[in-house]
Amino acid sequence: MSAGPSTASGATAGALRHVLTHLVTPLLMCVGMGLAYLGAFHAPEPHDLRVDVVGSGPSVQVLAQTLQDTGDGALDVRTVADRDAAVDHLDTQASYGAYVPGKSPELLVATASSDTSATVVQKVFTEVAAGQGAPLKVTNVAPTADGDPTGQGIFFLLVAISIGSYASVAVIGGAGGALALRIRAALVAGASLVVSLVGAVFAGPLFGLVDHGLGGLWAMAWLYSAGILLVGVGLHTFLKRWTTLGVMVLFVMLNFTSSGGIFRPELQPGFFGSLHAFWNGAGFVEGVRSHVYFDGHALGGHVLVLVLWFVAGLAVMGAAGLAEARKRAAAPVESGVGAGTGTSSTTAGAETGSGARADAGPAGSGSESVSESVSDSGSGSGSRNGSGGVAGVSRTGDQREELEEELEEAVGV
Repeated sequence: MSAGPSTASGATAGALRHVLTHLVTPLLMCVGMGLAYLGAFHAPEPHDLRVDVVGSGPSVQVLAQTLQDTGDGALDVRTVADRDAAVDHLDTQASYGAYVPGKSPELLVATASSDTSATVVQKVFTEVAAGQGAPLKVTNVAPTADGDPTGQGIFFLLVAISIGSYASVAVIGGAGGALALRIRAALVAGASLVVSLVGAVFAGPLFGLVDHGLGGLWAMAWLYSAGILLVGVGLHTFLKRWTTLGVMVLFVMLNFTSSGGIFRPELQPGFFGSLHAFWNGAGFVEGVRSHVYFDGHALGGHVLVLVLWFVAGLAVMGAAGLAEARKRAAAPVESGVGAGTGTSSTTAGAETGSGARADAGPAGSGSESVSESVSDSGSGSGSRNGSGGVAGVSRTGDQREELEEELEEAVGV
């Protein structure tokens, strides 16, 4: 009777330890998301933001030098000969604003490149024009589609595709963990295709984020999604229940913040600006911008980034395949050792039983002894099988519970 409360207390303590252990993952997510998002977005300030001053002569040179000096590193100011050259720089994303001084000053911007950068440039040159006593005319030489007036729709499309991809990692890597690697690879191809098609529907028919180039956007969305799925499913072989946290670090915390979808690198701390050069989210966002708004300028480099992440995913899947093959090769050896032990035990039992029968004496005594031996053997066998069965059920339950927790973490439940 006294064992009841003690057993209940032990079960409660075990359950509490289990909960506290699994709370580590969401707490790490909280810390990671706070550091990433607040570190990247909480205080955007320009640094080396390239702008042009149009014209020639001493007055233009003095204006450009004054802006450079008073900006204290915020602006990278250069002069260009004429308005056409300034427009060309904006069309190739070589600058983010061009100021044409005169009696009716004009500012040229390209909001398709970055609406936030254009806003910063406009604020700077509005003050310059006010100092000259003239209103400022703003001309947008590369506007976004009507369905994406702020130019940030591509970023939120990136978020949707990313969530569909990394949540699918938990399903394929966890629930599909018992499947052959080639089957999981086929599921990766299928899931990435579906996710990318959903993204294309969002971007085109549903919300009109782009008004042309939808086929190219879909192709980049598939390449981006497949890269995430390949890396994530491959990592699941090694990280198991920590895969969700690892994938969130790679494709949410570091990815969204460095993509340039909200603030370009020129408005962010250096760490996130450096990631922008080679992270896959930046490859997708800048690739779509280049394809849709800038006639494919520098598109090859952005697609190369996506391809390299795809190749990295294939490499991780290959490493996972080798690790799983080694594990399968080691399994028969372990099984053989277990089988040998079981055979020895059986042989010993048989010899003991034989001895018992030989020494049994009279028929009646021998019969009773044999019955007892069979009974004992059955009892022992049942005990072993029962024990093994319970252990097997327990292990299966633990695996199912870990899988459910992993799925919940992946989708943010």
